[in-house]
Amino acid sequence: MKKKYALDKIKPGVSFSQDVYSDTENLFVLAGTPIKKRDLDGLAAWGITHVFSEGEPVEPAAAHPALAQQKGMAAFSDHKLYAAYIDLVDRLRSVLDRLSGGEKVEPKLVDSLAQDALNLVRDRDADVAAAILSTDIKGYDLARAGVNTAILSLVMGRTMKLPPHRLTHLAEGALLHDAGMLRLPPEIVKKKGALSPEEAQKMRAHPLLSYKIITKELQYPDDVGLIGLQHHERWDGDGYPRRTAGKDVDQLSRIVSVADAFEAMVSQKPYRNSMIGYAAMKNLLSDNSRRFDPDVIKAFIRSMGIYPIGSIVLLNNAAIARVLESHADAPLRPRIKIIVDEFGKHYKDDEGELVDLLAEKALFIARALDPKELVSAS
Repeated sequence: MKKKYALDKIKPGVSFSQDVYSDTENLFVLAGTPIKKRDLDGLAAWGITHVFSEGEPVEPAAAHPALAQQKGMAAFSDHKLYAAYIDLVDRLRSVLDRLSGGEKVEPKLVDSLAQDALNLVRDRDADVAAAILSTDIKGYDLARAGVNTAILSLVMGRTMKLPPHRLTHLAEGALLHDAGMLRLPPEIVKKKGALSPEEAQKMRAHPLLSYKIITKELQYPDDVGLIGLQHHERWDGDGYPRRTAGKDVDQLSRIVSVADAFEAMVSQKPYRNSMIGYAAMKNLLSDNSRRFDPDVIKAFIRSMGIYPIGSIVLLNNAAIARVLESHADAPLRPRIKIIVDEFGKHYKDDEGELVDLLAEKALFIARALDPKELVSAS
């Protein structure tokens, strides 16, 4: 039975555990969706004083303390964008924690996450893709990787002009692609050394577990479940768990496979240090149609550039810059923002000069830098 909640008692940011209605029949917001001030103002303007829900209000949580203390905000030119990104990570962490604990999770929570990720990429694709390379968020590795993989996948999916329903499925599957890792022994997931044959066999079972979670527990269609099942299959058929090859691997799975690999290379893992974006991109370019669909790799390069968006680069005049935008036809000459100029002046709060290397022919990128080099030099 629906309960009645006074509109003037609901604070912006509150969500409900069940769907919320503006009257007994008309849906206001989905379960788990934070209610915005403009939504409340809109109802008030129509003279609506109460909303109805079978659920309970859930107060907005500040970003989890371990996330809130991170230094990643500097990678975002817009603090609101940073807050939106952190919110996605924290909400996915909550979903994964509940799945790990065997709790029932409403698919609407993931639907809401997928839609917010899609909106973020649609509105700010270059900015949010850049942040994946530049943020320094520690902990919650699975949630962070899920959000990053979803963002990168959506950037590619939009470049490939996928229809809206396929983009939605892509976002849902990318967010959940590694959910099966939750059902593996932690000592295997976090192991720093090489896995034993028995441990490797268990690790290779996680796509099957992801598929089961996505299709059985969350009751998503096969289009979404296949992303969990096939994201470790290879173009040459030498992947796992079923050695599926070429276009027999679903297109969405092929997209997530590239995004997942790139994200893993640029994020620090228990078993290896992170790679800078340029080195990760070179690794993808050297694949030669073994692991990845070459058309997806081309779409990724068109989306991100040889020096991926967010990369830190050294110019031939000794200035240091961050890559802002790639030119699809000239991937070696992106638009950049100066961080440290040729005279050694450091720019704070994104105040450096914007430079389009396609127009400034005298300047070029000498090499990519590890962001740690910039930190140590500042």
